[in-house]
Amino acid sequence: MHLRRTTLTLGLAVAATLALGACGGGSNASTGTPSDGGKIPVVASTNVYGSIAEAIGGDAVQVHSIIDRADADPHSYEATAQDKLAVSKAAVGIENGGGYDDFFGQLASGILDPAKVVTVTGLSGLDTGADFNEHVWYSLPTMDRLADELAKRFTAVDPANASAFAANAATFKQGVGGVEDKLSALKAAYPGSTAAITEPVPLYLLQEAGLVNKTPAEFSTAIENGSDVPTTVLRDTVALMKSGTVDLLAYNAQTEGPQTLEVKKAAQAAGVPVVDFAETLPAGDSYLGWMGTNTANLAKALEQTKATAK
Repeated sequence: MHLRRTTLTLGLAVAATLALGACGGGSNASTGTPSDGGKIPVVASTNVYGSIAEAIGGDAVQVHSIIDRADADPHSYEATAQDKLAVSKAAVGIENGGGYDDFFGQLASGILDPAKVVTVTGLSGLDTGADFNEHVWYSLPTMDRLADELAKRFTAVDPANASAFAANAATFKQGVGGVEDKLSALKAAYPGSTAAITEPVPLYLLQEAGLVNKTPAEFSTAIENGSDVPTTVLRDTVALMKSGTVDLLAYNAQTEGPQTLEVKKAAQAAGVPVVDFAETLPAGDSYLGWMGTNTANLAKALEQTKATAK
């Protein structure tokens, strides 16, 4: 598995932060009951999962997303006192798993009961062995499973709102289905389409749209690991942009560097559409809105390529 491990720096001692937690309301650490404010306290590793928790929990949850900025790199994270406090009060935690957000486990260790943590990769049903792509929030079937799991977890904490949680999960899954329908339509409309990537972040979504990844594996692996791309591999990837054999470049702007920029410029010079993808939600967006935009951007890029080829 090729992963960039997140690093964790605690700004305050654990004991000091737990003292802060004791000063306010929050979930009962032993029972996981709702806070004094009547809402279920939820902590998520990123705002992607925070958004989904809000969609399922509605007004009955209070969500704290540890990484919540669109310009943040989840692979290098420094904990804050607020993060530690949120973990100490949580009745439900959500982590991606698969090595992506190891900081969450470090942060929660000894504070949040592991039984209260939803590990999304464990819900995915995907092969998590060698070469596993851990960016499972781009796997729409996995997000369906997450919606059901959160409805179950929230119901266990707050049974009175069980019907609302179930209804919210159904609505969310209907929205996911709408995105899947659009991806299926792209697959039918543009059979045999190809893509290059800077790293595997959006691969699940691309594959559902029928796109075949043509990138040299050594390139995307090096970028994901935060290491230098070998000169010959970089040369081959730049040449791929000029070859006329890829329909778009899927670009992770959050981990941009000189080598990804070189590939991006080569794509632009060759008229290959560049579609930006991210690891966290844009400000003010929702998960479903974000996936809808990603899908629309794919459609625009494929239509551009088709028009150019005429």
